[in-house]
Amino acid sequence: QVQLVESGGGLVQAGGSLRLSCAASGRTFSRYPMGWFRQAPGKDREFVAAFSWNTGNTNYADSVKGRFTISRDNAKNTVYLQMNSLTPEDTAVYYCASDALWPRVNRNPAYWGQGTQVTVST
Repeated sequence: QVQLVESGGGLVQAGGSLRLSCAASGRTFSRYPMGWFRQAPGKDREFVAAFSWNTGNTNYADSVKGRFTISRDNAKNTVYLQMNSLTPEDTAVYYCASDALWPRVNRNPAYWGQGTQVTVST
């Protein structure tokens, strides 16, 4: 079992940066791929980024490539999402997620955090 708790959301002006953190508990964290998703008002939840510690694989949605970076610190049981050059279109609730399998963490992971709000103003 994996428990995920996000933090770091907030209000930022367009062009600014935020770093989200996801603290994980559960003894298998260090072996599980991790991901971030987001859900904007009135829209479906969408994939943002994923990272596999075992293989080093990363995957990003086209909309965030070159602006967002996912990383993890196993010593701290934490995964990060560094978000730069934010635009109002990035406004959403951001969710940390995890799954034992790399394909699933990119589409429909089993474990979810509660979400953290990111609001980008013009």
